[in-house]
Amino acid sequence: MSGRRSRTQSSEGGTSRISDDQIIQLVSKLQQLLPEIRNRRSNKASASKVLQETCNYIRNLHKEVDDLSDRLSQLLSTIDADSPEAAIIHY
Repeated sequence: MSGRRSRTQSSEGGTSRISDDQIIQLVSKLQQLLPEIRNRRSNKASASKVLQETCNYIRNLHKEVDDLSDRLSQLLSTIDADSPEAAIIHY
């Protein structure tokens, strides 16, 4: 990709341009946030791989949040509402 080309990106006030260099920087920042890619010895990963791993990571986080929410709901259903434990959990 050439640094001179740009992509159009919608914004509230109209359109703005994002350069290929900016896309590369954003993909690099994503790469640093992803444990699967960050922990590899090689720092080079294609943009498509980084985006794919980002999607997978977000899906896994959503699943983990859902699982934790279910566990909390189960826990709350077993605790007496007037107990000190319930007060802590509901706080």
